[in-house]
Amino acid sequence: MPVFKNEGNGTWYVMARYVNWKGERKQKCKRGFVTKREAQEWERKFQLQNSADLDMDFEAFTELYANDIKNRLKENTWLTKEHIIRTKILPYFGKMKISGIGTKEIIA
Repeated sequence: MPVFKNEGNGTWYVMARYVNWKGERKQKCKRGFVTKREAQEWERKFQLQNSADLDMDFEAFTELYANDIKNRLKENTWLTKEHIIRTKILPYFGKMKISGIGTKEIIA
């Protein structure tokens, strides 16, 4: 895990390498984490989102969905969708893995 400490100001930063949807190798740097654990958690979520793996949390998936769909919709339509996701769907499915969500959980 490439997590480093910035000695100048005492914060942590992450250098994550990934392959984008075009097959190009990219590098992303995220700075300003207070603890090493926060930096490692952010990197883990980032890697799961880019791998398109079904082991990601439903909450992380909704972030991807929001980034993808938000600019295609009218503002009021997006606000309605966001409200439904935030108040009705995420409280139940938020911490569940996508691979663990089945018909039984949806019906319940």
